[in-house]
Amino acid sequence: MNTAQGPMPLPSPAVDPADPLSPGTHTLVVRHDTADVDQRYHVAGSGPVCVTHSGGPGIGWEYLRMPELERSMTVVYVEPVGTGASGRLAHPSDYTLATYTHFLHAVIEHLGLTEVALLGHSHGGFVAQRYALDHPEHLAALVLYDTSPVTGEEFWAAAVARMEGFVRRHVDERPEVATYVADLTTRPDRSDDDGATAVLRAIAPAYFHDYWGREKEFVAGRVALRMYAAPAWGAEPPFDVRGELSRLTVPTLILVGADDFICGPHWAHMTHRLLPAARLVTLEEAGHLGHIEFPERFAAVVRDFLTR
Repeated sequence: MNTAQGPMPLPSPAVDPADPLSPGTHTLVVRHDTADVDQRYHVAGSGPVCVTHSGGPGIGWEYLRMPELERSMTVVYVEPVGTGASGRLAHPSDYTLATYTHFLHAVIEHLGLTEVALLGHSHGGFVAQRYALDHPEHLAALVLYDTSPVTGEEFWAAAVARMEGFVRRHVDERPEVATYVADLTTRPDRSDDDGATAVLRAIAPAYFHDYWGREKEFVAGRVALRMYAAPAWGAEPPFDVRGELSRLTVPTLILVGADDFICGPHWAHMTHRLLPAARLVTLEEAGHLGHIEFPERFAAVVRDFLTR
């Protein structure tokens, strides 16, 4: 999802497919169990390398484009397996944190760099935390953007409560929000790609601080959102690295939108208590998508941290 102007389209395939950091779209074949699976990633910008992992699981990577950050950094956008033109897994239950970490590791190793910065957004932040714990030697820095060190019943109960508050505030003027809580809690195994996409587009305003006040800026990105159902069918316990984060020594930025209903300040402060040496920055008047709501401010915070 991007503003009405949108970022520059990327060459596909990459300008020089033999160069893993050439601008454009790359396809890497990764072994997963007994199968070879296509893993796509996209390169834009110039400067120090920052690898990014988008959220979901199952949301198309394009919403995470950060043109302002690309002005000063080479941004590598992973297109998670199960989405877009990346490969599909034979068994939907295999879409797990371990799987995403495995494919991310393959991309980072393919880049051929000693270290990279890693930015994970939302569910991509779960992947980034797991990767940082398993492969700290590959990271120069870590950005945990609108994410949490734990999910489970408390996490989802808080998200539903925040969504209920959003509905109460807006339902008189926007009757369509009456379905948002039901949409948020719909079981993912009851949907296909088109159904999942329709739900995501429907509830997208809740991910912003003030969607309708700036709808002209955000509507094009909203209708371009794409959700893939199968990645949400992974079979694994709730995410929880609270007992592990204390051993993380990678320089870390925790970045959160003050009005993020799903991975908001409560979870950012919890992460910061577990990583007291990390830098915590709150983007005021931003929701779950601060890089879209305030691209210059967002890029300045990330750039300042990563270039120190």
